[in-house]
Amino acid sequence: MSKVLRRRWHSSLDSGLSRKDRQGCEYEAYVPDLLVGGTFRLDGNVAADVADAERAIATLDATAAALANTEALARLLLRAESVASSFIEGLVVGGRRLLRAEAARVAGETDIDVTADEVLGNIDAMTWAVESLSTAEAVTVDGLLHVHERLLARTRLREHAGQIRSVQNWIGGSSFNPCSAAFVPPPPEHVEELLADLCAFVNDDSLPAVAQAAIAHAQFETIHPFVDGNGRTGRALIHVVLRRRGVAPRILPPISLVLATWSRSYIDGLTATRYRGRAGSSAAHDGINSWIGRFAAACRRAVDDAVAFEERVATIQQDWRAEAGTVRTGSAADLLIGALPGAPVVSVSSAAGLIGRSFQATNGAMTRLEAAGVVRQVNVGRRNRAFEAPAIIDAFTALERQLASPTGDTRSEPPDRPAPARRR
Repeated sequence: MSKVLRRRWHSSLDSGLSRKDRQGCEYEAYVPDLLVGGTFRLDGNVAADVADAERAIATLDATAAALANTEALARLLLRAESVASSFIEGLVVGGRRLLRAEAARVAGETDIDVTADEVLGNIDAMTWAVESLSTAEAVTVDGLLHVHERLLARTRLREHAGQIRSVQNWIGGSSFNPCSAAFVPPPPEHVEELLADLCAFVNDDSLPAVAQAAIAHAQFETIHPFVDGNGRTGRALIHVVLRRRGVAPRILPPISLVLATWSRSYIDGLTATRYRGRAGSSAAHDGINSWIGRFAAACRRAVDDAVAFEERVATIQQDWRAEAGTVRTGSAADLLIGALPGAPVVSVSSAAGLIGRSFQATNGAMTRLEAAGVVRQVNVGRRNRAFEAPAIIDAFTALERQLASPTGDTRSEPPDRPAPARRR
């Protein structure tokens, strides 16, 4: 049975704080039900929404070209998802800047864009989290802690990396006390048991994958087990569930980007799952169904936007072939046109490795594509030059801006959260 614990926050004697921030108060900390052993019944319309969402994700995973098995674009999606995290919130590092920083890193440069390098480190951790947990025999508390350790390893809060919190935290209100908080998670002595239960729930497969991902994400955000990094870990958990269940083994559907755009609906949905009392109550049933329905809708919106991006990339490739003239099938130029959407910033050497052709053949093809306006030379780092495909980077920027628009149409409703500016 979920419950609310009334606790006392003792006032601070720190004279450096305002009277309001020094005050003591009574507050309520929420302790959710355990998930294992619970009965989750999906209403007919919610079950249909979940089935539609799973079918849409699976179809995208099976048919996607630009967003599947393309390291560069997968990392751009992770960058977009990571940018909402607590540590780097507000750092809008555009795709072009990130891709150039990564190309400089590949070229062996050490003196590169510091901010972009920080985001790249975050992406490395997110990538490891999704790939490692989704292929592990079982998701465990230790596994989650290791993910968290990697996520915070390069941040200013690294001393908290991989550590379950030992203090009370809260969401909203003052930074110094929970008196005006919007939500207070469970006290620290409840966290380890709740995490173990969450892992056991993730390892089960009795629910549809989308419903399981929705419930697991909501429970993780309710537990809020860490001092920092809860958002990134909770977002990674969505992808872990979908990949473990075989729904999205190749792609990372940008679900949490849609949830971030629908922020009010997202918060309302999470709040609805925090019922009080019995798990079998109508409040519990209605709240969980409401949240799963919203999550399924976010899945479908994420797929719709990803499909639009895939179609845009296919059109760009057709334009490239028209601009480059007759391109022989299997030639270096043909292979580059196929590979550039997945690696929009490359050197001749990295491109040669990507398409399996000699440096000389690749250089000749790159020169041809540059003359046709498909790629252009750019500086990466201090000493290296590379080629970038601006049409692909601009298309990805448009995708991210589209995901940040509540309606998905930036002409009628502009992004309502941080998103890269459209290139002029």
